Amino acid sequence: MFFASLSKAKDLIVWSWTYLWAFWFILVAFVLFYLRGPLKISENLGMATMFLSTLTPKFYVALTGTSSLISGLILIFEWWYYRRYGMSFIEQVSLNHISPWLGGGEPPDSNTTSPPTVPECKVWRNPLNLFRGAEYLRFQTATKKEPLTYYDMNLSAQDHQTFFTCEADAGSKPEYEIMQTAWRERNPGARIKAAKEAIVLNPECATAYILLAEEEALDINEAEVKFKEAFRIAETNYRRSQQLQHQNQLMESQHRRDTNVMIYIRRRLAMCARKLGRLKEAVKMFKELAKEVPPIMNVLNIHENLLECLLEMGNYADVQAVLAKYDDISLPKSAAICYTAALLKARSVADKFSADVAGKRGLTVSEMAAVEAIHRAVEFNPHVPKYLLEMKPLILPPEHILKRGDSEAISYAFYHLTHWKRVDGALNLLHCTWEGTFRLLPYPLEKGHLFYPYPSCTECADRELLPVFHEVSVYPKKELPFFILFTAGLCSFTALLALLTHQYPESMGVIARTILMWVSAPLHYILEKADSVLPTSLLHLLSKM
Repeated sequence: MFFASLSKAKDLIVWSWTYLWAFWFILVAFVLFYLRGPLKISENLGMATMFLSTLTPKFYVALTGTSSLISGLILIFEWWYYRRYGMSFIEQVSLNHISPWLGGGEPPDSNTTSPPTVPECKVWRNPLNLFRGAEYLRFQTATKKEPLTYYDMNLSAQDHQTFFTCEADAGSKPEYEIMQTAWRERNPGARIKAAKEAIVLNPECATAYILLAEEEALDINEAEVKFKEAFRIAETNYRRSQQLQHQNQLMESQHRRDTNVMIYIRRRLAMCARKLGRLKEAVKMFKELAKEVPPIMNVLNIHENLLECLLEMGNYADVQAVLAKYDDISLPKSAAICYTAALLKARSVADKFSADVAGKRGLTVSEMAAVEAIHRAVEFNPHVPKYLLEMKPLILPPEHILKRGDSEAISYAFYHLTHWKRVDGALNLLHCTWEGTFRLLPYPLEKGHLFYPYPSCTECADRELLPVFHEVSVYPKKELPFFILFTAGLCSFTALLALLTHQYPESMGVIARTILMWVSAPLHYILEKADSVLPTSLLHLLSKM
């Protein structure tokens, strides 16, 4: 009952301030005017004016210096908060804590913490991820830069533990327990040492050979040799567990683990064949894998590997067949799907396309289809064109990507830039048309055109996935919050006042007194006019009644 009454009182106050604020203002001004005698408002204003006129320049120096310091500290905190969370702290507090009370919304949950909760974005395994030893390590050795973040490698460790472990390993197989901890090691040397220890305990530990192929091999040829050795062992383990899978649940889980190991090794062997130029062999292996892959391994997106190999071969008919199967409304989209579809549409018109001619005569049906396909692709991932057009530098792609994010754009452009260059005029058509997408999407975070609105969490997730030396692409571009600009201006202005007051105390004192006289003059004029019309006090008015 008490809380219901309190809620009604709160709603009444909110309603009154929403619709009757002018009445409240007039009423407060009226009461203050009639109580100016007992409150001695005029005398207090006169004393305040006299006090301000007697202040020394040192006081103004201290006042402006302190104001500049405080506003500078607020500016530094606001800037740090904006860089970390992408929004202003003052605006966040106003929207989440003050506005609900003043606007009648629900009060915020007291259990929530002060930093804003970042919406969770699903991170996917990069189907085109590189080899750590043969590629990432070579880059790190040459440039002295870390190509992978700890967050990215930790996600890979979780993937390996999910794919390569099962309930049957607990307690009975120490080599698999060693491998469980090996994937989580931050130091590559420690991971390789643990894998070798597992092989000593069990020479048929296929996952240990996988780690050595990924981490220890210094080139693709060496990695392929180690993966073939791992495949030989994994195939034997797979056939053994296949015969025993129906005995109990533990054997069934072991067979699933052996299946996952087989799929992973075959995919990496196909990628080795692709990198070594054996394209037909790689295409054949990827096609077989796409048919046999179990549901848990769908996160590998093997069809994207197949698309890239077919494009490298120039087999556009098979590319179109793959797109017809996977570019479906019920399946999750990717930059590879959308931009490959745009490339095939652009391929038929790009060599003869001219922006000047198209502007005069209009677009043909095929050109319009190509432009719409480009707009569709850019709406899905707006970061890709800058990498394809070489407006931003490319880096090595991470091991995990965020759909529609900068990490996915880097991964796509890293492999597919050569395919766009191979099609005459395709990059020119992209250059002339890609920015037109943003005219269709004036508010991408609120409403999409062909896809869902662009997620607001991609920037934070991409900063975790991509190395620190890379400048993360942000869409849409964020303007600096008002309070950062306001505090920057306030800090600069008060610092300038402090400097001028310190250098020219007499002149600044005269200016300060003149400004105070200008400000107080209208107030004195209004009080004199009011005295001539209204009674001097509320008590005098009551005595006449």
